[in-house]
Amino acid sequence: MNGARGGAVRTLRVPGRHGYAAEFSPYLPGRLACAAAQHYGIAGCGTLLILDQNESGLRLFRSFDWNDGLFDVTWSENNEHILVTCSGDGSLQLWDTAKATGPLQVYKEHTQEVYSVDWSQTRGEQLVVSGSWDQTVKLWDPTVGKSLCTFRGHESVIYSTIWSPHIPGCFASASGDQTLRIWDVKSTGVRIVVPAHQAEILSCDWCKYNENLLVTGAVDCSLRGWDLRNVRQPVFELLGHTYAIRRVKFSPFHASVLASCSYDFTVRFWNFSKPDPLLETVEHHTEFTCGLDLSLQSPTQVMEETVIVMDKIALSLM
Repeated sequence: MNGARGGAVRTLRVPGRHGYAAEFSPYLPGRLACAAAQHYGIAGCGTLLILDQNESGLRLFRSFDWNDGLFDVTWSENNEHILVTCSGDGSLQLWDTAKATGPLQVYKEHTQEVYSVDWSQTRGEQLVVSGSWDQTVKLWDPTVGKSLCTFRGHESVIYSTIWSPHIPGCFASASGDQTLRIWDVKSTGVRIVVPAHQAEILSCDWCKYNENLLVTGAVDCSLRGWDLRNVRQPVFELLGHTYAIRRVKFSPFHASVLASCSYDFTVRFWNFSKPDPLLETVEHHTEFTCGLDLSLQSPTQVMEETVIVMDKIALSLM
């Protein structure tokens, strides 16, 4: 393993692992977690990597192995040491970075691969939502050994689940059935169904500044913005990627800035409010780019006209 820094991009390479998801700690500046798998997640085990960044680059703080590929990771919103991952064997794992071994607990109810997991940002709640290839979404309280409820309605693989940062108990899901769906935990039923693309949707995210605005990224290489008050047409469409968009994230610092990564090996930064929305294309990866996150604590002005774009963290796991 080696770490190197080149310009504004820090790179860590881990032989035999392919990164699927990265998420910055909401507590510790410079700390991030990466969910990884052997053999592109098709076979083999998985590894949770806890990384720290400083001026000299990225260093490995701790790693945990699991017997199947890890596809997503989310930090606890009330404990700086706790994370949840999800894996190809249909389970979720609860980890404590303060301990060298783990996991603390395993939740196994999904019957196929779990591709997405997210921890609610609502204070006073400890709720985790997971999305699976078994076409279900499950709601969990990590202090309880079983799921609280199961949400059904998608007609294909679920690739992405994300809590609303504005509305308690509300989350979105994106699926291979070409729909974006909005759910309410109080009803276990779907509130809104958006036929967002004519292709599989691999990722979605909620705008941090507008409770009605979400973005979807799909196999058709497009990003589309959706206003939940009127979902007949997208409010914006961003084109430029040449292969499927694997993950999209809104900026925590600017209402109209977002980032996306794709199987075309690139990370792209956008401002959908501008006539020419593409801000930057980062081409440091040499394989599929699957994971992306924007730091809550380290904004960097890299564009003119006060456009805020995050520090770019490239995780290339090989």
